[in-house]
Amino acid sequence: MGNDSPLRLGVIGAGWFASRRHCPDIIAHDDASLTALCRRSRPELERMGQAFGVNALFTDYRDLLACGQVDGVVICSPHDLHHEHTKAALQAGLPVLLEKPLTIDPAQGRQLVDLAAARDLVLLVAQNPPYWNHCHRLRQTVAGGHIGSLEAVSISWVGNALGVLGREPLPDTMPGVVPPTLFRGDSKANGGGFLIDGGSHLLTELVWCTDRRVVEVSCLMDDADADVRAVLSMRLDNGATATLSNTADSQVRGKRHHSFYFGTAGTAEIRGVPFSITVDGDGERKSVHEDDLPSVPPPVADFIGAVRGQSRLQIDAGQALHIVEILDAAYRSARDGRTAAVQAA
Repeated sequence: MGNDSPLRLGVIGAGWFASRRHCPDIIAHDDASLTALCRRSRPELERMGQAFGVNALFTDYRDLLACGQVDGVVICSPHDLHHEHTKAALQAGLPVLLEKPLTIDPAQGRQLVDLAAARDLVLLVAQNPPYWNHCHRLRQTVAGGHIGSLEAVSISWVGNALGVLGREPLPDTMPGVVPPTLFRGDSKANGGGFLIDGGSHLLTELVWCTDRRVVEVSCLMDDADADVRAVLSMRLDNGATATLSNTADSQVRGKRHHSFYFGTAGTAEIRGVPFSITVDGDGERKSVHEDDLPSVPPPVADFIGAVRGQSRLQIDAGQALHIVEILDAAYRSARDGRTAAVQAA
Protein backbone atom coordinates (compact mmCIF):
# COMPACT_ATOMS: atom_id res chain seq x y z
CA MET A 1 0.00 0.00 0.00
CA GLY A 2 1.58 3.25 -1.14
CA ASN A 3 0.73 6.76 -0.03
CA ASP A 4 0.82 7.98 -3.62
CA SER A 5 -2.41 6.20 -4.58
CA PRO A 6 -5.85 6.10 -2.92
CA LEU A 7 -6.42 3.54 -0.18
CA ARG A 8 -8.35 0.64 -1.69
CA LEU A 9 -11.17 -0.38 0.63
CA GLY A 10 -13.49 -3.37 0.54
CA VAL A 11 -16.73 -3.79 2.48
CA ILE A 12 -17.74 -7.05 4.13
CA GLY A 13 -21.43 -7.02 4.97
CA ALA A 14 -22.28 -4.66 2.12
CA GLY A 15 -25.87 -3.98 3.05
CA TRP A 16 -28.34 -1.36 4.21
CA PHE A 17 -26.16 0.47 6.72
CA ALA A 18 -23.01 0.36 4.62
CA SER A 19 -24.98 1.80 1.70
CA ARG A 20 -26.16 4.70 3.83
CA ARG A 21 -22.95 5.61 5.63
CA HIS A 22 -19.60 4.03 4.87
CA CYS A 23 -19.81 3.41 1.12
CA PRO A 24 -20.81 7.02 0.31
CA ASP A 25 -18.08 8.29 2.66
CA ILE A 26 -15.46 6.16 0.89
CA ILE A 27 -16.60 7.40 -2.52
CA ALA A 28 -16.46 11.01 -1.31
CA HIS A 29 -12.97 10.76 0.21
CA ASP A 30 -10.06 12.02 -1.91
CA ASP A 31 -7.67 9.39 -0.57
CA ALA A 32 -9.85 6.27 -0.89
CA SER A 33 -11.50 4.10 -3.49
CA LEU A 34 -14.22 1.50 -3.01
CA THR A 35 -12.84 -1.55 -4.82
CA ALA A 36 -14.67 -4.65 -3.51
CA LEU A 37 -17.95 -5.64 -1.90
CA CYS A 38 -19.06 -8.80 -0.11
CA ARG A 39 -22.40 -10.08 1.11
CA ARG A 40 -24.04 -13.49 1.04
CA SER A 41 -27.06 -12.61 -1.10
CA ARG A 42 -26.07 -12.29 -4.78
CA PRO A 43 -29.03 -10.16 -6.00
CA GLU A 44 -28.54 -7.52 -3.31
CA LEU A 45 -24.77 -7.70 -3.83
CA GLU A 46 -25.20 -6.87 -7.50
CA ARG A 47 -27.48 -3.96 -6.63
CA MET A 48 -24.79 -2.61 -4.33
CA GLY A 49 -22.15 -3.05 -7.02
CA GLN A 50 -24.25 -1.17 -9.55
CA ALA A 51 -25.04 1.63 -7.10
CA PHE A 52 -21.40 2.26 -6.20
CA GLY A 53 -19.66 1.26 -9.44
CA VAL A 54 -17.84 -1.74 -7.98
CA ASN A 55 -17.11 -4.81 -10.12
CA ALA A 56 -15.23 -7.01 -7.62
CA LEU A 57 -18.19 -8.71 -5.93
CA PHE A 58 -17.91 -11.65 -3.54
CA THR A 59 -20.34 -13.82 -1.57
CA ASP A 60 -17.53 -15.24 0.63
CA TYR A 61 -15.52 -12.81 2.75
CA ARG A 62 -12.43 -15.00 2.44
CA ASP A 63 -12.40 -14.42 -1.31
CA LEU A 64 -12.52 -10.66 -0.80
CA LEU A 65 -9.63 -10.79 1.68
CA ALA A 66 -7.55 -12.81 -0.80
CA CYS A 67 -8.46 -10.89 -3.97
CA GLY A 68 -5.46 -8.56 -3.86
CA GLN A 69 -7.64 -5.53 -4.56
CA VAL A 70 -7.98 -4.12 -1.03
CA ASP A 71 -5.62 -2.32 1.36
CA GLY A 72 -8.16 -2.32 4.19
CA VAL A 73 -11.67 -3.47 4.98
CA VAL A 74 -14.87 -2.07 6.42
CA ILE A 75 -16.91 -4.71 8.25
CA CYS A 76 -20.67 -4.24 8.65
CA SER A 77 -21.72 -7.86 9.14
CA PRO A 78 -24.11 -9.12 11.86
CA HIS A 79 -22.69 -8.80 15.36
CA ASP A 80 -22.05 -12.51 15.86
CA LEU A 81 -19.74 -12.51 12.82
CA HIS A 82 -17.60 -9.55 13.89
CA HIS A 83 -14.97 -11.69 15.59
CA GLU A 84 -14.62 -14.16 12.72
CA HIS A 85 -14.48 -11.52 9.99
CA THR A 86 -12.20 -9.08 11.84
CA LYS A 87 -9.78 -11.78 12.97
CA ALA A 88 -9.44 -13.04 9.40
CA ALA A 89 -8.84 -9.53 8.06
CA LEU A 90 -6.19 -8.74 10.68
CA GLN A 91 -4.48 -12.07 10.06
CA ALA A 92 -4.41 -11.14 6.37
CA GLY A 93 -2.52 -7.98 7.32
CA LEU A 94 -5.39 -5.59 6.66
CA PRO A 95 -6.49 -2.66 8.87
CA VAL A 96 -10.16 -2.79 9.87
CA LEU A 97 -12.98 -0.30 10.30
CA LEU A 98 -15.64 -2.28 12.16
CA GLU A 99 -19.24 -1.33 12.84
CA LYS A 100 -20.22 -1.48 16.51
CA PRO A 101 -20.05 -3.41 18.70
CA LEU A 102 -16.49 -4.73 18.62
CA THR A 103 -17.80 -8.21 19.48
CA ILE A 104 -20.53 -9.81 21.54
CA ASP A 105 -18.11 -11.69 23.82
CA PRO A 106 -15.51 -9.61 25.74
CA ALA A 107 -12.86 -12.33 25.53
CA GLN A 108 -13.15 -12.38 21.74
CA GLY A 109 -12.94 -8.59 21.75
CA ARG A 110 -9.73 -8.74 23.77
CA GLN A 111 -8.32 -11.20 21.24
CA LEU A 112 -8.97 -8.76 18.40
CA VAL A 113 -7.50 -5.79 20.28
CA ASP A 114 -4.35 -7.76 21.07
CA LEU A 115 -4.07 -9.11 17.52
CA ALA A 116 -4.33 -5.63 16.00
CA ALA A 117 -1.68 -4.34 18.41
CA ALA A 118 0.65 -7.27 17.72
CA ARG A 119 0.34 -6.74 13.95
CA ASP A 120 0.55 -2.93 14.29
CA LEU A 121 -2.75 -2.60 12.40
CA VAL A 122 -5.49 -0.02 12.80
CA LEU A 123 -8.68 -1.35 14.39
CA LEU A 124 -11.44 1.24 14.59
CA VAL A 125 -14.93 0.54 15.95
CA ALA A 126 -17.49 3.02 14.62
CA GLN A 127 -19.39 4.04 17.74
CA ASN A 128 -21.30 7.28 17.08
CA PRO A 129 -20.33 9.73 19.86
CA PRO A 130 -16.70 10.28 18.77
CA TYR A 131 -18.12 11.41 15.41
CA TRP A 132 -20.79 13.76 16.80
CA ASN A 133 -19.75 17.36 17.33
CA HIS A 134 -21.95 17.89 20.39
CA CYS A 135 -20.17 14.97 22.09
CA HIS A 136 -16.83 16.59 21.32
CA ARG A 137 -18.08 19.75 23.03
CA LEU A 138 -19.27 17.70 26.02
CA ARG A 139 -15.92 15.90 26.23
CA GLN A 140 -14.08 19.23 26.16
CA THR A 141 -16.42 20.62 28.82
CA VAL A 142 -15.82 17.73 31.21
CA ALA A 143 -12.07 17.55 30.57
CA GLY A 144 -11.74 21.31 31.00
CA GLY A 145 -13.28 21.16 34.47
CA HIS A 146 -16.14 23.51 33.53
CA ILE A 147 -18.64 21.49 35.57
CA GLY A 148 -16.12 20.39 38.21
CA SER A 149 -15.63 16.76 39.19
CA LEU A 150 -18.27 14.39 37.85
CA GLU A 151 -20.83 13.33 40.47
CA ALA A 152 -23.75 11.81 38.51
CA VAL A 153 -25.01 11.15 34.98
CA SER A 154 -28.49 10.50 33.59
CA ILE A 155 -28.98 9.40 29.96
CA SER A 156 -32.35 8.64 28.32
CA TRP A 157 -33.14 7.57 24.77
CA VAL A 158 -36.76 7.05 23.68
CA GLY A 159 -37.68 6.15 20.12
CA ASN A 160 -39.03 3.36 17.95
CA ALA A 161 -36.72 0.72 16.46
CA LEU A 162 -39.27 -2.09 16.13
CA GLY A 163 -38.86 -2.19 12.36
CA VAL A 164 -35.12 -2.94 12.32
CA LEU A 165 -35.69 -5.35 15.23
CA GLY A 166 -38.03 -7.31 12.97
CA ARG A 167 -41.11 -6.70 15.13
CA GLU A 168 -43.11 -4.64 12.65
CA PRO A 169 -42.99 -3.97 8.89
CA LEU A 170 -40.39 -1.52 7.70
CA PRO A 171 -41.57 1.56 5.79
CA ASP A 172 -41.01 1.60 2.05
CA THR A 173 -39.36 5.00 2.33
CA MET A 174 -36.29 3.84 4.28
CA PRO A 175 -33.05 5.25 2.84
CA GLY A 176 -30.40 2.89 1.50
CA VAL A 177 -29.65 0.88 -1.64
CA VAL A 178 -30.91 -2.40 -0.15
CA PRO A 179 -33.24 -3.08 2.81
CA PRO A 180 -31.96 -4.23 6.22
CA THR A 181 -31.47 -7.96 6.72
CA LEU A 182 -33.22 -7.78 10.12
CA PHE A 183 -30.47 -9.78 11.88
CA ARG A 184 -31.21 -7.57 14.89
CA GLY A 185 -34.41 -9.54 15.32
CA ASP A 186 -32.35 -12.68 15.97
CA SER A 187 -31.02 -12.40 19.53
CA LYS A 188 -28.18 -14.82 18.77
CA ALA A 189 -26.96 -12.92 15.71
CA ASN A 190 -27.50 -9.57 17.42
CA GLY A 191 -26.04 -10.63 20.77
CA GLY A 192 -29.14 -9.46 22.64
CA GLY A 193 -31.75 -6.83 21.95
CA PHE A 194 -31.69 -3.08 21.44
CA LEU A 195 -29.24 -2.33 24.25
CA ILE A 196 -26.32 -3.98 22.44
CA ASP A 197 -27.30 -2.15 19.27
CA GLY A 198 -28.47 1.43 19.80
CA GLY A 199 -27.71 1.34 23.51
CA SER A 200 -24.01 0.83 22.86
CA HIS A 201 -23.85 4.41 21.54
CA LEU A 202 -25.29 5.73 24.81
CA LEU A 203 -22.68 3.83 26.80
CA THR A 204 -20.01 5.23 24.50
CA GLU A 205 -21.30 8.75 25.18
CA LEU A 206 -20.91 8.10 28.89
CA VAL A 207 -17.45 6.54 28.72
CA TRP A 208 -15.89 8.54 25.89
CA CYS A 209 -17.16 11.97 26.92
CA THR A 210 -16.14 11.59 30.58
CA ASP A 211 -13.00 9.45 30.19
CA ARG A 212 -14.32 7.27 33.02
CA ARG A 213 -14.83 3.53 33.31
CA VAL A 214 -17.85 1.62 34.59
CA VAL A 215 -17.10 -0.83 37.40
CA GLU A 216 -20.55 -2.16 38.37
CA VAL A 217 -23.98 -2.47 36.69
CA SER A 218 -27.50 -3.27 37.80
CA CYS A 219 -29.85 -3.78 34.86
CA LEU A 220 -33.58 -4.32 34.41
CA MET A 221 -34.91 -5.44 31.02
CA ASP A 222 -38.27 -6.38 29.59
CA ASP A 223 -36.58 -9.44 28.03
CA ALA A 224 -33.00 -10.32 28.96
CA ASP A 225 -32.47 -12.17 25.68
CA ALA A 226 -34.10 -9.72 23.25
CA ASP A 227 -34.68 -6.45 25.07
CA VAL A 228 -36.64 -3.52 23.72
CA ARG A 229 -36.58 -1.65 27.04
CA ALA A 230 -33.65 -1.51 29.43
CA VAL A 231 -32.69 0.55 32.47
CA LEU A 232 -29.14 0.51 33.86
CA SER A 233 -27.75 1.83 37.13
CA MET A 234 -23.96 2.07 37.10
CA ARG A 235 -21.09 2.96 39.39
CA LEU A 236 -18.09 4.66 37.80
CA ASP A 237 -14.45 4.32 38.76
CA ASN A 238 -14.44 7.70 40.52
CA GLY A 239 -17.46 6.78 42.67
CA ALA A 240 -19.97 8.75 40.57
CA THR A 241 -23.25 7.09 39.63
CA ALA A 242 -24.90 6.92 36.21
CA THR A 243 -28.30 5.82 34.96
CA LEU A 244 -29.25 4.90 31.41
CA SER A 245 -32.79 4.35 30.13
CA ASN A 246 -33.27 2.89 26.65
CA THR A 247 -36.78 2.57 25.16
CA ALA A 248 -37.17 1.33 21.58
CA ASP A 249 -40.96 0.82 21.29
CA SER A 250 -42.27 4.33 21.86
CA GLN A 251 -45.49 5.48 20.22
CA VAL A 252 -43.57 8.64 19.31
CA ARG A 253 -41.51 7.76 16.24
CA GLY A 254 -39.03 10.61 16.57
CA LYS A 255 -35.87 10.05 18.61
CA ARG A 256 -35.80 11.75 22.02
CA HIS A 257 -32.36 11.81 23.61
CA HIS A 258 -31.70 13.67 26.87
CA SER A 259 -28.48 13.48 28.89
CA PHE A 260 -27.45 15.29 32.08
CA TYR A 261 -23.91 15.42 33.44
CA PHE A 262 -23.79 16.74 37.01
CA GLY A 263 -20.52 17.98 38.45
CA THR A 264 -19.36 19.64 41.64
CA ALA A 265 -19.41 23.05 39.92
CA GLY A 266 -22.09 22.82 37.25
CA THR A 267 -24.21 20.80 34.83
CA ALA A 268 -24.00 19.89 31.15
CA GLU A 269 -27.19 18.93 29.32
CA ILE A 270 -27.66 17.32 25.89
CA ARG A 271 -31.00 17.38 24.08
CA GLY A 272 -31.85 15.77 20.76
CA VAL A 273 -32.58 14.94 18.06
CA PRO A 274 -31.34 17.29 16.53
CA PHE A 275 -28.77 17.89 19.23
CA SER A 276 -27.92 20.88 21.34
CA ILE A 277 -25.71 21.18 24.41
CA THR A 278 -26.20 23.52 27.36
CA VAL A 279 -23.49 24.08 29.95
CA ASP A 280 -24.32 25.72 33.27
CA GLY A 281 -20.92 26.33 34.83
CA ASP A 282 -18.16 28.87 35.38
CA GLY A 283 -20.85 31.29 36.57
CA GLU A 284 -22.78 31.36 33.28
CA ARG A 285 -25.18 29.33 31.17
CA LYS A 286 -24.43 28.75 27.48
CA SER A 287 -26.38 26.77 24.87
CA VAL A 288 -25.25 25.85 21.37
CA HIS A 289 -26.95 23.88 18.59
CA GLU A 290 -25.07 21.17 16.70
CA ASP A 291 -25.34 23.23 13.49
CA ASP A 292 -23.21 25.91 15.15
CA LEU A 293 -20.45 23.58 16.30
CA PRO A 294 -17.37 22.64 14.25
CA SER A 295 -17.88 19.57 12.07
CA VAL A 296 -16.21 16.27 12.95
CA PRO A 297 -14.80 13.88 10.32
CA PRO A 298 -16.78 10.61 9.93
CA PRO A 299 -15.37 7.18 10.78
CA VAL A 300 -14.04 6.56 7.25
CA ALA A 301 -11.95 9.74 7.33
CA ASP A 302 -10.74 8.91 10.86
CA PHE A 303 -9.76 5.42 9.71
CA ILE A 304 -7.90 6.61 6.62
CA GLY A 305 -6.01 9.25 8.61
CA ALA A 306 -4.88 6.62 11.12
CA VAL A 307 -3.87 4.11 8.44
CA ARG A 308 -1.83 6.81 6.70
CA GLY A 309 -0.19 7.74 9.99
CA GLN A 310 -1.57 11.28 9.77
CA SER A 311 -3.76 11.26 12.87
CA ARG A 312 -4.78 9.25 15.92
CA LEU A 313 -8.13 7.49 16.13
CA GLN A 314 -10.94 9.35 17.89
CA ILE A 315 -11.77 6.15 19.81
CA ASP A 316 -9.20 3.45 20.44
CA ALA A 317 -9.90 -0.26 20.42
CA GLY A 318 -9.49 -0.50 24.19
CA GLN A 319 -12.37 1.94 24.74
CA ALA A 320 -14.52 -0.05 22.30
CA LEU A 321 -13.69 -3.21 24.24
CA HIS A 322 -14.82 -1.57 27.49
CA ILE A 323 -18.25 -0.96 25.93
CA VAL A 324 -18.51 -4.71 25.29
CA GLU A 325 -17.48 -5.39 28.89
CA ILE A 326 -20.24 -3.10 30.17
CA LEU A 327 -22.82 -4.70 27.87
CA ASP A 328 -21.79 -8.16 29.05
CA ALA A 329 -22.26 -7.09 32.68
CA ALA A 330 -25.65 -5.52 31.91
CA TYR A 331 -27.02 -8.67 30.29
CA ARG A 332 -25.62 -10.83 33.10
CA SER A 333 -27.31 -8.57 35.63
CA ALA A 334 -30.66 -8.69 33.82
CA ARG A 335 -30.56 -12.47 33.55
CA ASP A 336 -29.37 -13.14 37.11
CA GLY A 337 -31.44 -10.46 38.80
CA ARG A 338 -28.52 -8.95 40.70
CA THR A 339 -25.75 -6.38 40.35
CA ALA A 340 -22.86 -7.49 38.14
CA ALA A 341 -19.23 -6.38 38.23
CA VAL A 342 -17.77 -5.19 34.94
CA GLN A 343 -15.04 -7.73 34.31
CA ALA A 344 -11.94 -6.71 32.36
CA ALA A 345 -11.37 -9.08 29.46
